[in-house]
Parts: sequence; C-alpha cells; structure tokens
Amino acid sequence: MKESLFRARKVLLLASILMLAVVAAGCSTESSAATQKNVAQTPPKASSKIPDDEPVAQVASQVEQSVVQVNVRAMENTPFGAQESEGIGSGVIYRKDGYIVTNNHVVKGATQVNVAFADGSTEQADIVGRDLLTDLAVIHVNRNNLPAASFQAKEDLTVGQLAVAIGSPSGFESTVTSGVVSGVAREIPPELTGRLDPSLVDLIQTDAAISPGNSGGALVNRDGQIIGINVAYLPANTGAVNIGFAIPSDTAVSVANQLIATGKVSTPYLGVETADLSQQDAERFNLAVDSGAIIAKVTPGSAADNAGVRVKDVITSLNGARIVSSGDLFGALRDYKPGDNVKLTVVRNGEKQTLDVTLDERPN
Repeated sequence: MKESLFRARKVLLLASILMLAVVAAGCSTESSAATQKNVAQTPPKASSKIPDDEPVAQVASQVEQSVVQVNVRAMENTPFGAQESEGIGSGVIYRKDGYIVTNNHVVKGATQVNVAFADGSTEQADIVGRDLLTDLAVIHVNRNNLPAASFQAKEDLTVGQLAVAIGSPSGFESTVTSGVVSGVAREIPPELTGRLDPSLVDLIQTDAAISPGNSGGALVNRDGQIIGINVAYLPANTGAVNIGFAIPSDTAVSVANQLIATGKVSTPYLGVETADLSQQDAERFNLAVDSGAIIAKVTPGSAADNAGVRVKDVITSLNGARIVSSGDLFGALRDYKPGDNVKLTVVRNGEKQTLDVTLDERPN
C-alpha cells in the first residue's frame, strides 16, 4: 500500500474526526505460590552440541520444545449454510501445568482444539479465555511438567537486536526463522488484518519471516526468552517484504494471568477516541504541538470526561510517559488497572495542562 494512501487516510481522519477508540490491557497478576511455581523463571540452557557462533540454533534448542501447534475445528457461516472448517496456528507453553498462550483469532469460534507437542504427542485442549482487544487467548491441556517458556517480564527491546520466530507456518511444525526487531510500538489498522475492530497497537515489528500458521507462536531474543507472541504479517500484495508483528511479552503475561485467574481481562478505559498527530498534520491544522494523540471524542460520564478532557486536546504524556501516538497511549495505559489514578498531560489552545484521571473499566 503506497505511503500517499496512508497520508490521505490520516488527513481524512483528522479533518473529519473519524478516529479509533483507544483502550488498553490491564496489568493485574497472580501472586500465589502455586502460580509462581508453574511459571518458568529462566530459559533452559542451549544444547552443548551447538557452537557458540550459531546463536539462532542455540535459541531454537532452548525454546522449540515450548512451542506447540494448535489445530482447530470451527463452524463458519457461508452462503451455503454452516460449514465445518479447520485451521492451524501456534502456541507457547506458559505454565508447566498445562496453560498455553495463543492468539484469539486462532481459537475464535472453535468447536474443538487439539495441541500437537514438539515430541509428536497430541492432547485435546479447552479454551480458558479470550481477549479481543489484544488478540490473545489461553488454552489448557490436562498435563503436568510441560516445558514452559521463559517470558521476558519487562518490554526492554533494542531495534536491530536478534529476533527468532518459532511456530507452525502452513502446518510445518517447529519452523525457525530469524531476523531482527525492526521497530516497536507499531500499529496495524483493522483493514490490514481482517479484524472488524479494533486496531492492533503497541506491537513489535520484525523481519523474521512470519506466515499463516505462525500466529500464536514465539518471538524470542538471543537469551532464549519470549519477547513476543506472533500475531500478524503484511502480505506480499501490499508491497511488503518480511514485515511481521508480535504482541509484547509483558502484555502477554498480563493478559494470560488474568485469563487464567478469572477468564476475562480487566481493562483500564479512558473514554476517548483519538488519532495520531504528526508534525506535518500539526502544521496543516495550525496546532501548537507536533506530536501526540489528538482527542476526537470524549464519552460522556467517562474517566476522561470527569477529568475535564476536551475534544481537540492533544495528549502528550501519561504519568510522565511520553505519548507521541495512539499506540503510545495504549502502551502507557496497559501498565495500570481500573481505579488507578494517573496524571494526563494535554496541550489545549497552545497551553500545557495536567489533569488527574481515575481510570474506568472498559465496557464489554
């Protein structure tokens, strides 16, 4: 898709105030001893048979046992009536007592889910919970002592660092591809992912090859830690070459813990609709700030409304975290939970203001 089309789309959004709603995943965690016992604290050691100068092979030897193939049967509505379909995705073993992280779109509508492990064995799985917003899901198999992966607890990535993707593209189990972290805090609009709503935001971009069937698989750093759950790629007909995306590991951990504990995700909600503000757009519309998330709509009675947020305000920071886009706002919000108080910095009529906001919970 050409850059000019993206620019035209953005200008139209700003001019007509047709903007996307921004909310974020919460960050509650389970703290029980049983939970901590079942979560991998450190990645396994690489095979001693692999030379030190083969980092991708070392990473694969550490993680491939923790990545599974997810086989799904689902019913789909077609012009010829309800038809059974089959799909393939990937998953990452999150806890050794049978909990596996995958994508929501992998198991959505599933009537049967089966997991194929790296050792060739299979097991039927139950869906524990799904989250539309982050496109994450947790499934469970009745097994213990599974080789759980180690998830990087805090998003701390460097653009250009090694990234290894492991999954089952087109059903080829334990396929390993490699590249680098190409970017962070990326956003994919729903029209490019086939989602109706909302956009996928705050993503890791990588040039490690990601294909159909990789969804729900692992993106791994050179230490053998999961840094992301693979979720999407731009197909070749968009003109893209090796542009894939993953959900950051800290988001995956937060969502997985909540789904395991309660079957749902408690999501902080600001109650605004926003769009990205670039320097070019600021000049076009004579705004006093050159980046941020510009407010198009404030939901009456929401946290933002109660705090005094107004249409045309530009959010530039949340509790000191710099906001240069709607994706940044998502990333900042996900570190909090409903009921938390945060300080929102906005620019209004050329003047900076700080507003105290008590976050709501996102409505279903």
